[in-house]
Amino acid sequence: MKRAECIKALYPEFEECLVVTNMGACAQELYDLGHRENFFYLQHAMGLASSIGLGVAMNLPDERVVVLDGDGSVLMNLGTLATLARYRPRNLLHIVFDNGSLLSTGGFATHTTSGLTDLALIARGAGCPHVDAVNNMYDFMEAAADAFDRNDLSVIVAKVEAVGPDHFGLDLKLPENAIRFLEYLASPNAQNHFANGNNEWPAAKGIILDNPALKAMSGGSFKTETMPVSTLGMILIRVQHMLDRVGFR
Repeated sequence: MKRAECIKALYPEFEECLVVTNMGACAQELYDLGHRENFFYLQHAMGLASSIGLGVAMNLPDERVVVLDGDGSVLMNLGTLATLARYRPRNLLHIVFDNGSLLSTGGFATHTTSGLTDLALIARGAGCPHVDAVNNMYDFMEAAADAFDRNDLSVIVAKVEAVGPDHFGLDLKLPENAIRFLEYLASPNAQNHFANGNNEWPAAKGIILDNPALKAMSGGSFKTETMPVSTLGMILIRVQHMLDRVGFR
């Protein structure tokens, strides 16, 4: 079983989920299927995808959150399994692709290769209520279907081959991905707060504001800002560079 095939099989389901991936091959394989604004690729922070996913799940309990992780990342942050069990977000699915290899950082064998370290057993011992260990596509899809159907924390440890994409490198860099993901997550209340505080148009549609300055500028009706915050930030940087070149202070 290959990780890329597993991710591809679940890709249609991810349209309605918030998805957080670990770094490297997993992120690349999801990105290559087509980026969506509800995907966050945690580049350069090995081991912390599950921690980010936990925070998102706890703060947005009505949203399904899926973490796509690897054995190397989980081994770097084993405490996350106990933390997941302690808080038990019922909207979180943690999928661990165990290829027995640090594939994205040189292909070194991990502790699961020898068979002595069993991540599914560790997850159960940590108190995670629903843990499946699978090694073929049929069992993987069955475990995923059960996890999506139940309203409880679920962990799937999927044994996969130590193969990855033939290229690495996302066009979407981490800072822009983070800003766009936060934009996607922002509630109407959050949009209202930032727009009122910064005298800026809200990024989300259908937000009703009570900021008098914006009301005066708009004649009483508010327009939604269609330009992503990340794009606006790049424009502001370029403007500042132009002002610096002409010596404007």
